[in-house]
Amino acid sequence: MSNMRQDHNEIEKLASSVTAWNVQFQKELSERPVGILGEPELPNVPLVEKGQGSEAAFADFLEHIAPYLSGAAGPRYLGFVTGGTTPAALLADWIVSATDQNVASAGDSISTAVELQALEWLCELFDLPKDFDGIITTGATASNVLGALCARQYAGDQQGLDIARDGVSGADIDVFAATPHASMKKAMGFAGLGREQIKQVACLEGSEAMDVSDLALLLKNSNSAGKIVIASAGTVTGTDFDDLQAISALCKKHKAWLHVDGAFGLFTRTIKEKQHLTAGIEYADSITADGHKWLNVPYDCGMFFTRHVGLLQTACSVAAPYLDVGSSTPSFMDRGIENSRRFRALPVWMTLKAYGIEGYRKLIEDNCRHAKNLADWIEKSEDYELLTPCKMNVVVFKPAGARDEEVSQKLNQINQSEKTYMTPGVWQGESGIRAAFSNWSTTDVDLAIICDVLKQA
Repeated sequence: MSNMRQDHNEIEKLASSVTAWNVQFQKELSERPVGILGEPELPNVPLVEKGQGSEAAFADFLEHIAPYLSGAAGPRYLGFVTGGTTPAALLADWIVSATDQNVASAGDSISTAVELQALEWLCELFDLPKDFDGIITTGATASNVLGALCARQYAGDQQGLDIARDGVSGADIDVFAATPHASMKKAMGFAGLGREQIKQVACLEGSEAMDVSDLALLLKNSNSAGKIVIASAGTVTGTDFDDLQAISALCKKHKAWLHVDGAFGLFTRTIKEKQHLTAGIEYADSITADGHKWLNVPYDCGMFFTRHVGLLQTACSVAAPYLDVGSSTPSFMDRGIENSRRFRALPVWMTLKAYGIEGYRKLIEDNCRHAKNLADWIEKSEDYELLTPCKMNVVVFKPAGARDEEVSQKLNQINQSEKTYMTPGVWQGESGIRAAFSNWSTTDVDLAIICDVLKQA
């Protein structure tokens, strides 16, 4: 305990050292190895009996951990859909740790009001109707879990069942999807609906988008009293968008819950030329989006929106006397998975305040432009070929004429350059390389470096 008190007394000195390292890390992001390959390991030592304080622990960090941290937050990390961290969001995240607010229920700080306002601003950013409300989550996976729980509760209501209270036994529920994300399948398992029980809807030829005519037939032939449709606003590889206007009309006709996974595709609503892609999403019952993707806030952060917040609270709320603080302000522990919740709304609030709709519109336009320029470069190259046209911020390609094992070898060679990092992709059964532009700091200079790495490879 004495070490803790001593560290607290010297917090300014210790914080100065850590801040200096953090600032230097940010300055060197463009020069750091973008990916650290080879799975480095820590020294195999037991936990100490007597601690030596923060200064010694930080020194150990500098020796054994710091050299092996990747530049994933930098401009040339193109794996998955990984955003960086805007300066405003980074500053806010430091404040989050320093103040350590628990945004479970209102009554002891302004943190709940900040999250409510951040959600309002996000609805304005995404041009969603005012009847949408929700919660800031740990990410798209948690948001998809909430979508599954709400949909499950709705499906139970259609059969006179309270599934959150009594369980899924006796419930008759059909779930339909064409290209569900892996996190959506995980959510189905968590909700007790079954990862392998999703009824497959056909995709349009040469696309990952849902064939609405096939969905119409499946809904018509379903005898289930509870129906759930999972649609995509930007699939993970082809960045294809389902026809949400037609799908929402079918869901209304068949009394089906419509959940839309818009983890990063929802952000296209900030760009006028791409708003048609999500037309009809305003009729969805629930929507998932990810903050640590195109919002460029620190891990972990996601968003869940629904027009039926009462169902969300029914699915998530459990009364306990010690949790009743007598406030009329919503308690976010009643809307999500965790009771104790990090103040992750502050980086969202601060980055939206700092950069506004215009700033995010520019960020997304730039990422889409860089992706298009990379796709154009690949099309002109004799060494590579596109597997599908670039529609948004993702480029899927492979070495010209390469077999699966050769694609994997080439990807490894690209990543070993340490100047960029990409991940595997599969398009229509064919192995490829996937590059996703999501970082606020990526420039034309970075794109030139990426193209040079591909040329050298």
